[in-house]
Amino acid sequence: MNKQRIFFIADTHFGSDAVRRYENRPFDSVSEMDKAMIERWNSVIAPNDIVWHLGDFSAEGCEKQVVTQLNGSIKFVKGNHDTETNDYYRQAGFCEVYDYPILLQGFWLLSHDPQYVSENTPYANIFGHVHQNPMYTTCGSHHFCVSAERINYTPISFDEIIEAVRE
Repeated sequence: MNKQRIFFIADTHFGSDAVRRYENRPFDSVSEMDKAMIERWNSVIAPNDIVWHLGDFSAEGCEKQVVTQLNGSIKFVKGNHDTETNDYYRQAGFCEVYDYPILLQGFWLLSHDPQYVSENTPYANIFGHVHQNPMYTTCGSHHFCVSAERINYTPISFDEIIEAVRE
């Protein structure tokens, strides 16, 4: 049996042509963007892996259509564009759904929006929401941004995040 691995991604915005254009994503159409992100997801995620999606999964109404095409069990921390009920997202195929940030392994604060952390706080923040905004670095001693644009539209492993933050 393969070891269960943990991955992260945020701000996929499947089905959103507005986000594709607004964020200057390198895809000619929303269908090309969705197809590429699904292929990239499935190229690294095995069926028994866990993926923490940190908000803004898709345009309203296409969640179930997309989730059924993705490998892994998806734990979902809702973002500002995720306005349906938690039950709706569970029925779409997410294994767990959260309205607020989650603490993972007593140190990693998982959130959609960046949270205030510093080298004096006992946490590190894994977040999304900021896309390519240059006001935020991708990685620091107490944070890592997993917005899709910053990680090549491909979920990134927890091990890679831990290593990057340590460096």
